[in-house]
Amino acid sequence: MRGFPRRTGRPPRTGLGRRSLRFRLVLFVAVTMAVVCGAMALTTVVVQRVYLYEDLDQRVTDAAERSQGGLQRRPGSAKDLGFLNERGQPTGTVAARFVDGRIVAAESVTEDGHQRTLTTAQRAALDGITPDGSLHTRTIPGLGTYRVTAIGGDGVPVLAGLPAAGIQRVLDRLIVVETVIASVGLAAAAAATTTVIRRQLRPLGRVAATAAEVSQVPLDRGEVAGLTRVPEADTDPRTEAGQVGVVLNRLIDHVESSLGERQRTEERMRRLLADASHELRTPLASIAGYAELMNQGDEQISAELAWQRVTAQSARMTGLVEDLLLLARLDEGRTLQSVEVNLATLVAEAVWDARAAGADHGWRLALRLADGHASVVGDQSRLHQVVANLLTNARLHTPAGTQITVSVETTGGECVIRVRDNGPGIPPDLLPTVFERFSRGDASRSRAPGTGGGSGLGLAIAAAVAEAHGGRIHVESEPGRTEFTVVLPRAGTAPEAGPRPAQGL
Repeated sequence: MRGFPRRTGRPPRTGLGRRSLRFRLVLFVAVTMAVVCGAMALTTVVVQRVYLYEDLDQRVTDAAERSQGGLQRRPGSAKDLGFLNERGQPTGTVAARFVDGRIVAAESVTEDGHQRTLTTAQRAALDGITPDGSLHTRTIPGLGTYRVTAIGGDGVPVLAGLPAAGIQRVLDRLIVVETVIASVGLAAAAAATTTVIRRQLRPLGRVAATAAEVSQVPLDRGEVAGLTRVPEADTDPRTEAGQVGVVLNRLIDHVESSLGERQRTEERMRRLLADASHELRTPLASIAGYAELMNQGDEQISAELAWQRVTAQSARMTGLVEDLLLLARLDEGRTLQSVEVNLATLVAEAVWDARAAGADHGWRLALRLADGHASVVGDQSRLHQVVANLLTNARLHTPAGTQITVSVETTGGECVIRVRDNGPGIPPDLLPTVFERFSRGDASRSRAPGTGGGSGLGLAIAAAVAEAHGGRIHVESEPGRTEFTVVLPRAGTAPEAGPRPAQGL
């Protein structure tokens, strides 16, 4: 048998999964931040554009009103645009006059403050604008995009326009600045996010490394013990990775305990097979020996004696096989017979039988029945076997003169059988395994001379039958006092389907 010690050192890397998860998290955060920054930048540009155009529209309207007022104060022809020479006219301002809905004069203010007449193509870009005060966006060849309006009312109809190129330049610069700021912010955020995510995923990586290390342990052979656990620092239930660590440790504990129980079961089965083989080999060897002597015609042994020994060993082997068969059937969960059994009568008969077989012991029977009867539902022959096995065990493992007291009690919904003796007691190291199969105490407890060796199945059968009837059995022992207690449900309180199947080994 070999174990697997707890391993130390750096755990094996599980980089693929970690990098994949880290990459996805960083990518998700980066995309999210990019979307958020893009939405904020777009919103800022849209709001700034609306604000700038509202301001431009107001200036265009003011320019048109100012131009109309200048014409009213200036005498001149219908093509007079002299008001453009007045101070305060912005560079690039366009003005025009209408006659019968047609533009008859159109000029713009140059950078040096003079007026320049618009060409026919440039004037054509202003066609279709009526003096109703509405605002329009027009692209004038050679001058660019303009925001224009025309007003009439009670005054002289006049058109005025201001260039929108400044607004576009402001918006372009704003987009560039926001792009630079967003890029720097995204890069910094990505770096910080990568660092934080890497740090937060380290415990998860160690948990994965622990799982990978456990998966490499050959669990199909040998004694499984000391499996690697997730470090305590990585089992903080307040974090997601810690919760995974706690669950993984719990799973490893369960696997280790289950495999340990399987190992113990296999050991018990191997010991059971070895003990059964040993028990069967002894009578078989005896039968074979006597048969050989009879075949050789040995005069030192009579045929009658040989047949007696062969018959005795055959009976012993038959009893052992029947006991093993009974335990196997109980292990399979086969249902026992279900009838009402009077325990007081059954125990009394068993005590009389034991007294006849062990006259050198003191026997005492005590009935403590609260309502005058102690009935249970079960298999009468098997319950008799339980009591007989306990009495035989007390008789064989105690010296002559030992006082054996058997009592039957009723307490509430239970019937209790107690078998107590004042013999030497059961050794403490044997007490935990006294109900296991082929468990013997011959080396430690006194035995009556000439009784012969038992198979070590009596107490195991008693425990299995008691459990099959929905009851339980336990023992308390010390020098001078050993007491076996069998507790069974009384009739009327047992399960409707009768005795329940016994459990395994």
